[in-house]
Amino acid sequence: MERNPVTNGRPPRLPTLEDVAELAGVSHQTVSRVVNSHPNVSSGTRGRVEAAIAALGYRRNTAARSLVTRRSQTIGVLGSELSQYGPANTLLGVERAARDAGYFVSVAALREVNRDAILDAVRHFLNQSVDGIVVIVPHLETLAALAELPIGVPVVAVGPTGNDSVGGVKVDQRRGAELAVEHLIGQGHVRIGHVAGPQDWIDAVARAEGWRGALDSAGLEADLIIEGDWSAGSGYEIGRRLAAGRSATALFVGNDQMALGVLRALNEAGIKVPGDVSVVGFDDQPEAGYFSPPLTVVRQDFEELGRRCMDMMLTAFDGKGGPRTLVVEPELVLRSSTAPPVR
Repeated sequence: MERNPVTNGRPPRLPTLEDVAELAGVSHQTVSRVVNSHPNVSSGTRGRVEAAIAALGYRRNTAARSLVTRRSQTIGVLGSELSQYGPANTLLGVERAARDAGYFVSVAALREVNRDAILDAVRHFLNQSVDGIVVIVPHLETLAALAELPIGVPVVAVGPTGNDSVGGVKVDQRRGAELAVEHLIGQGHVRIGHVAGPQDWIDAVARAEGWRGALDSAGLEADLIIEGDWSAGSGYEIGRRLAAGRSATALFVGNDQMALGVLRALNEAGIKVPGDVSVVGFDDQPEAGYFSPPLTVVRQDFEELGRRCMDMMLTAFDGKGGPRTLVVEPELVLRSSTAPPVR
C-alpha cells in the first residue's frame, strides 16, 4: 500500500510548508509566495506548488503564523444599515480586498447607531485581537464616538468627515451630486428638485450640499428638497407629492431605490419620464439599467472603495503615514431617464 509522503507509516501529522516545498521541488520561500498570491512566481512553478498543496492537503497554520507575526490576520468591520445597497456593497468590497490580502473579516452589525453601541462593538473587536478596524457606519456621530476610545489598532472609516484623528476612504459624494445636477442644467432644466436621503447620514448631507452648490453656481433656485429614508416606499410617497405639485422639470434623487419609487409615482400620475420630468439616481445598483425607463445615475465604485480601505490598512500596519483621507471619484452614467425639458 502506498504511504502518505508526510506520515511515512508514522502517526499522521499536519503537512507543513516544508513538506510542500519538498514534494514540489522548490524552496519554502517559493511556497510562501504562492500561498500569499505573490505575483513573482512563474505559472509552471505555481502549478507544481498548487498540485503539491492539493496532494498533501496543506492548510496554513494561522495560529502559528500569528505567534510569529503577532497578528491575527483578522480585520474587524463595524457596519450599520447593511441591508441598504451602498453599505452592503461597501462591506462586500472590503471583504474581497481583505481576502485578497490574506485577511479574514469579522463583522459587527449595529442594530442602533449610538455612542454606546459603537464603543461596545469596538471593545468586542479588541477582545478578538483584530489587527485593524474598518468602520462602515455612515452617520455623523460615528467618528466623534471613535475619538473617545484609545483603540490601539489602525482604524479606517468609510466616508469620514470632521475627525482628523481617523483616516478613511470616501467616494466624493458632493462631486457626484454636482455631476448629476450639472448634467440636468446642461440639458436646459432650471427647476431641479432633490429627493434627499436621511440628513443624519454623512453621504446624504454631502449629496444635498452638492445639489445646492451646483444650483447656486448656475444662479438657480435651490428650494425644492424633500427628505426620504432611502427606501422605494419613501420615494413613491415623495413622488406622489411632487406629481401633485408639478413644480419641477427634473429631479435628482439621493439613491436608486428612492428613484424607483419616484418613477412609479410619476407613471401612475400620467407624468412621462423623461418627456415631462427627468430623473437621476445615485449608486448604479445592478437593476438601475432595467428600470422603466433605464435610470441615469451617479455610479459609486464599491470594489475600488474596498481596495483603497485595505491599501490604507496595510500601509498603517507597516507604520507608514498617519491618518489621511483617500477619495474615489464618482462617475455619471447616462441612460434614458433624462432629456431636455419640453418647451
